Amino acid sequence: MKSAPHSRQLRTGRYSGGHHLYLLTTVVHNRSRILADWRLGRLVVDEFRLAEEEGAARSLAWVVMPDHFHWLIELHDSTLSTLMRRAKSRSAHSINRALGRQCQVWQKGFHDRALRSEEDIKAVARYIVANPLRAGLVRRIGDYPLWDAIWLP
Repeated sequence: MKSAPHSRQLRTGRYSGGHHLYLLTTVVHNRSRILADWRLGRLVVDEFRLAEEEGAARSLAWVVMPDHFHWLIELHDSTLSTLMRRAKSRSAHSINRALGRQCQVWQKGFHDRALRSEEDIKAVARYIVANPLRAGLVRRIGDYPLWDAIWLP
C-alpha cells in the first residue's frame, strides 16, 4: 500500500535519539471521537504504561482526547517509529476487541517534536494536560479522566 504524501513528510528528517525528549501526537482515523468513551481511552493509556514497563520510553505527561492523543516521553530502548507502531497497533487491537469490530482506529503516521534541553518541559506538560480545558470538555483539569504528568505528588 502506498503511503500518502503527507505521511512521508512526517518521516522526513525524523531522528530517534535515546534519552531525548519528544512530544508525540496521533489522530484517530477520520477524527472519529471514539475515545470520548473513557473506557476506550484507558486502553490507550494501558499502552503508554506498557511502553514504560518494557523500557521503550518514560512517560512524562499525556492526555487522551476524544479524537487524538499527546504523549510527552523520554525515549529509551526504542525508536519513535517502533514505539508509536506498537502503541497504536496494540491499542487498536484492544479497542476493536472492546467494540466487537475490526476496523482502522488510527490515521497513518504521527507527529513528533523533539524538545531541546533548554525548553521548559513543565510548560509543555501543562499545555498537554490543559487540552481538555481548551477544548471545552471540562471546567477543571482534574475533572478530565484521561491525563497524567510525573510532576503530580
